[in-house]
Amino acid sequence: MESKVGIYVDAVNVTMNGGFGLRYDILRKFASRDGSVPSRMNVYLAFDERRAEEDQDYKNKTTRFSEVLRDFEYKVIKKPVQYYRDEETQETITKSTVDMDMAVDMVTQADDLDKVLLLTNNGSYVSVIDAIQRKGARVELIGFDDMSKNLKEETDVYISGYLIPGLLPIESPYAWGKPGSRVRGVCYDFSHDDGYGFLRFLTGIGKNLWITDSRFDESPYSTVFAHISQFEDNFDTNFLPSRDLIFEFDMVENEKGLVAEDIVLISAP
Repeated sequence: MESKVGIYVDAVNVTMNGGFGLRYDILRKFASRDGSVPSRMNVYLAFDERRAEEDQDYKNKTTRFSEVLRDFEYKVIKKPVQYYRDEETQETITKSTVDMDMAVDMVTQADDLDKVLLLTNNGSYVSVIDAIQRKGARVELIGFDDMSKNLKEETDVYISGYLIPGLLPIESPYAWGKPGSRVRGVCYDFSHDDGYGFLRFLTGIGKNLWITDSRFDESPYSTVFAHISQFEDNFDTNFLPSRDLIFEFDMVENEKGLVAEDIVLISAP
C-alpha cells in the first residue's frame, strides 16, 4: 500500500523568512523521496485585495505565482487580508486567517495521511503537530531563518530548506554536488588546534536522511575538507562545529580529494 503525504505551506511566512524563490516542484520531489504519493498539497496565501486593486504589479505577480503552483498540482488557498483599526493608536492593522485555516486543514486531513510536510517557522503550530502525531502520522518540518526551537523539537524530522539541493536558487555553473559547483552544508566537525574541519552536504534528493555518515554507501551525504583560511574573514570559527549554522561554499577537487573554498555563512539561529 502506498504511503500518502500531505504538503502544507504558509507561502508568505516562508518567503519572508529566507525562502524567497522556493522551487515548489523540488519541494514535491523531496516530499515524495521515499516513494510517498502526494495526497494533499496546499499552499496558503494571504492576499491583500485592497492592494491588488491599486497595485497591478502585485496582482499580476500573485496570479502568476498561483498559476505556476497549479501546474505542479498544488491547491492555492487564498485568504484575504483583513483590516482593523487600533483604537488607541489609530493605526491600521492587517491580519490574515492563514494560520488558523492551515492548522484546521492539517488536523482534519491527517486522518488520511501517513506523513505531513510543513513549511513555516510559526511556533504556534507545536500543538497542531502534536495532534497530528497522535493520529499516527509523522511530521516533517522544513524551514529557513528564525526557526522556532520548540517547533523543530516537536517534529519527527527537521531539515533546513537551504540544505535541500535545488530547493532555493544558487549561482553555480555546475550541477549541485559536482566538482566546481556551489552547495550548502553544515560544519559537523572542526579542530581548533589544527585549524580545519569537515563540511557535510546532501548530494541529492533521496531517502535515508538519517544515515549522516557519508562513509556508508546508503548515505545521501558527502563530506568535504574545510580549512580555516577558507571561511569568510569576519566569521568567528569558535562557533564551530555546529549543525545550526548553514554555509555556502565552492566544491573543489584536488589531489587530496574534495575541498571547500570561499565558505560563507548564510543562515544562523
